[in-house]
Amino acid sequence: MISRDYLSELFSLDGRVAVVTGGSSGIGRAAAGALARAGAKVVVVARKEQELAATVDELTAEGCRAAWVSGDLGTRDGVRAAAEAAAEVFGEPDILVNSAGINLRPPMGELSEEVWDTTMALNLEAPYLLGQRFGPGMAERGYGRIIHITSQQAHRAFVQSGAYGVSKGALESLARSQAEAWSPYGVTCNTLVPGFVMTPLNERLSSDPEKVAALAARTMVGRNGLAEDFAGAVVFLASRGAAYVTGQSVFVDGGLSVH
Repeated sequence: MISRDYLSELFSLDGRVAVVTGGSSGIGRAAAGALARAGAKVVVVARKEQELAATVDELTAEGCRAAWVSGDLGTRDGVRAAAEAAAEVFGEPDILVNSAGINLRPPMGELSEEVWDTTMALNLEAPYLLGQRFGPGMAERGYGRIIHITSQQAHRAFVQSGAYGVSKGALESLARSQAEAWSPYGVTCNTLVPGFVMTPLNERLSSDPEKVAALAARTMVGRNGLAEDFAGAVVFLASRGAAYVTGQSVFVDGGLSVH
């Protein structure tokens, strides 16, 4: 009983409200599930209603409190509308996870302004706008957690990083700026950095068995990542136990980045 109470004090999210973008698939879905199972009331935000409904149905069937909001995070008006709709469900969030993203990586010489703008709008501007909407309220209430999902391409260029790598590098800088602004008021801001994870976002690479095997060989654990590998890290960063962790890039990559 002592150990259960201790762990609950450190990591339980009972009474917290979370908003997870891109929460209907991949790492975002795993994050939404982990936060909900740890006790948070979770609002999942994405575009596809069928995937959203399936995610929320799974969680509510387990007794979790979850809901979904369909929105287009690729435009400023879409982000603002989704944010307001999400806040109406369970109230203002204590936890924001930005996992929605787009992975367009043409060769640099073929990188068009349209691809650049689309990438920056979803991967960088949407997290910025959501932070501006929810961060000050978190600071006023004295508790908040902002968690961004970035990429190895934020730190090293490979497999045609292009605009995607730029957006993820900038997102890590955004986290540090948010941490500087709001951590004195109880709001931590961090990023989780995946290795290669078999998700729909990486469909282009995951369809090539040789590349998949080569990436697995670059890790220390001998395999590529799974979405559920992020559950513990997300709950930790969202919890009271991570109150002194802010402005950090936490690598969840099986050792790929240091091998």
